[in-house]
Amino acid sequence: MTALWHRTGSSVPVSPAHSTPIGRRFDTVVVGAGLTGLVTAVLLSRSGQRVAVLEARTVGAVTTGHTTGKLSLLQGGVYSRIRGHAGDDAVQAYAEANREGQAWMIRELERLGLPVDRRTAVTYANGDSGVEDLERELEACRAAGVDAEWTDDTGLPFATAGAIALEHQVQLQPMDVLAALAAEVLERGGEIHERTRVHGVEEEGDDLAVQTAAGVVAADRCVLATGVPILDRGLFFARLEPFRSFVAAYDVPEERIPRGMHVSIDAPDRSLRTARGANGETLVLVGGGGHTTGRGGDTVRTLAELDAWAQQHLGAGSRVSWWAAQDYQRHAGPPYAGPLAGGHGRIFTATGYDKWGMTNAVAAGLAIVSQMLGGRLDWAETMRTAGPGVAGVADAVRVNAEVAAHVAGDWTRAVLSGSGAADLAEGEGRVVREGARPVAVSRVDGELCRVSAICTHLGGIVNWNPAERSWDCPLHASRFSATGEVFEGPAVRRLSEVGGATADDADGAAGSEG
Repeated sequence: MTALWHRTGSSVPVSPAHSTPIGRRFDTVVVGAGLTGLVTAVLLSRSGQRVAVLEARTVGAVTTGHTTGKLSLLQGGVYSRIRGHAGDDAVQAYAEANREGQAWMIRELERLGLPVDRRTAVTYANGDSGVEDLERELEACRAAGVDAEWTDDTGLPFATAGAIALEHQVQLQPMDVLAALAAEVLERGGEIHERTRVHGVEEEGDDLAVQTAAGVVAADRCVLATGVPILDRGLFFARLEPFRSFVAAYDVPEERIPRGMHVSIDAPDRSLRTARGANGETLVLVGGGGHTTGRGGDTVRTLAELDAWAQQHLGAGSRVSWWAAQDYQRHAGPPYAGPLAGGHGRIFTATGYDKWGMTNAVAAGLAIVSQMLGGRLDWAETMRTAGPGVAGVADAVRVNAEVAAHVAGDWTRAVLSGSGAADLAEGEGRVVREGARPVAVSRVDGELCRVSAICTHLGGIVNWNPAERSWDCPLHASRFSATGEVFEGPAVRRLSEVGGATADDADGAAGSEG
């Protein structure tokens, strides 16, 4: 389940493994080496700051390295959603933020000599209700100053109910971008340390103490670029809706390869683009199967449904590779990029990109660095201050009611569950009861793995994700390996082994985002 980008992308330069940031002081520590983190680190390094990037796993290990890589201002139904939640001013500021993020990235691609693969972006409807959604989205695009238009030329080998398009958008190879940004951070005297998991940030005198399993790194300021903040200050975990979706790469007959970049506005959710394979061949990437993290049910079946769709609509052959990514939607509408509550203006974060991180991550980096250095970007004020509005509050109430229902229901099922797990087949997982304790048992690579089923964030009962062979929390989307290491936050501590105490794990973490 290695993403295509990791197989075909450039090698990412990082600081030597024997070097350590522990016991040293930096102007700014950036937590997370996805696109937000590395853009922020580059901008701060250019300003003359001494910067350290601390990455829990490896550069691009989480969302940025598993994105579809679309640098597009046409974004499915995002504009109408933001407009409905926060109004015209907010959607105009959002569009300006994305326009700035896109322009910055294109300039960097051109400066670095990386491909600027321009394509027409298309949002299409599968059915009549989707056409109504398209009408609302087009109206919102116009309110935002985005020049989308109706189109009959979708560039797709199958019929749709309608489509809108925006020319001259860009698709990119995200790992090539991260490699180039990482190289600049190092060239400017910054440091990038992989497998360095941050589990806390506290004020100690004049410094921030950035706490890792190996010790403390001191800084004047800290930026949390971890998808969802790994600190609970501000309660962002309760103000975001986490989604997980699949991406699969297929060989497709040349005459059925889509022209452009596509996303559906109604069910089934699909995202399409082309990409180069390991041997230079053209592959078609198909994204879909979106679900609330930890509530995906039979994810193996979901992946099979993606295969069937690709075969039916594109004439696709067998799947070449597949992967999954996690995204967060903010109930307030626009993404957030600004100071973290309780951080006294010294801790910053960015989140809520709603699957459009290639533009939003850059915009967030620009916004945060502007705030840190005393500048002002008018559109950035909306990212920092936008409130939820009536619709956003209603969404937040709904999502947190669902979380509460899972707390009660999952604990009840855990208490009532049986204790047998010896019959688990390869790739299966189950929560069983041992005394009063729920235990997450799975069989992976022939080994029976047993860890606590209680999420280390806020005590939810994890669910087995059979496609990815992970334990996913249905409350706030923390994810763990079969043996308990943290894949994604907000949790920062692993699931304890049965019979042992919760422990830090230097190789698992709340990782980078995109």
